[in-house]
Amino acid sequence: MSSAARRRSRSCLPALLLTVGLLAAGCGGTVDGVPEEHDHSAGAPAAVEAPEDEYAGLDLAEPYRRPSMTLTDTTGAPYDFKAATGGKPTLLFFGYTNCPDICPTTMADIAVALRGVEPELAEQVQVVFVTTDPATDTPEVLGEYLDRFDADLPTSFVGLTGDQAAIDQAQLAAGVPQAEDDGRLHSTLLLLYGADDAAHVAFDAGNTARDIADDLRAVAGA
Repeated sequence: MSSAARRRSRSCLPALLLTVGLLAAGCGGTVDGVPEEHDHSAGAPAAVEAPEDEYAGLDLAEPYRRPSMTLTDTTGAPYDFKAATGGKPTLLFFGYTNCPDICPTTMADIAVALRGVEPELAEQVQVVFVTTDPATDTPEVLGEYLDRFDADLPTSFVGLTGDQAAIDQAQLAAGVPQAEDDGRLHSTLLLLYGADDAAHVAFDAGNTARDIADDLRAVAGA
């Protein structure tokens, strides 16, 4: 099926499915208002619509700024997300390493997408996985988990953890709903930020590695 056909079929889904508030159980959606200034610190998750259906993924109704958050990476060092990834195509996902389905599937799709794009593009892309279960996902655990997906890629996936308050604030800053049930009920959305430090598109479980690759090319070429 072509990207255009996939976009047409997805635009017919119920509006409830087209929200960044989508949550994965064990690994429900909500629609909340979004402040005009798009400051997510107040806790409103980003809204998703497909007004012009420009992307293979889910078109964000309004672009969302690359969030400011400093967490701990897999080496135990502080990681300033905005400073480290600013101006670069960046994929951001919140999940946990013991997730049985959506998290490994999403990471695998990203890896497949990066293998399918041009090498010079793959080298630019930053992939950041923030745990929603910091009690379990230590830097060492995150590093071992992400090594399963990025071993043959030109850039390593970044795993981030921190105390619960920092993880909660990171989700608010990114515009996704806070995870529940000790992090096991979490957002399913993969956000893609471009060189303009804004996310215009996101992906969910209905998207494929090909969708991610197509939109990486679109964002990198914008």
